[in-house]
Amino acid sequence: MEELFETAATRISRAMGRPMTFVVCCLLVLIWAATGPIFHFSDTWQLVINTGTTIITFLMVFLIQNSQNREGEALQAKLDELIRALETAENRFIGLEQRTEREIGEMRAEHEAES
Repeated sequence: MEELFETAATRISRAMGRPMTFVVCCLLVLIWAATGPIFHFSDTWQLVINTGTTIITFLMVFLIQNSQNREGEALQAKLDELIRALETAENRFIGLEQRTEREIGEMRAEHEAES
């Protein structure tokens, strides 16, 4: 289930980030707006765009968050590897993102004091 979600999230995120997707969405809004006079700008006509955009926004939040989480974890793994590879680097910074905000602040202050 998790693998299926990640695959779908990756594909949808890539598709949603393309310029053509933006153009298609703009066209859909223009078509909706153009149909206003046909439907006499009724409450149902307004409800169609409101419901559609709300559902899409709600679902996209989860897809974007999933993509950002994976990207952040991959970036942290790469940075940790760079720290390990450098002899002069301080290994105590590996996995820093998993510490509390207070601990990070203390390490930052300590590091700035040493510089």
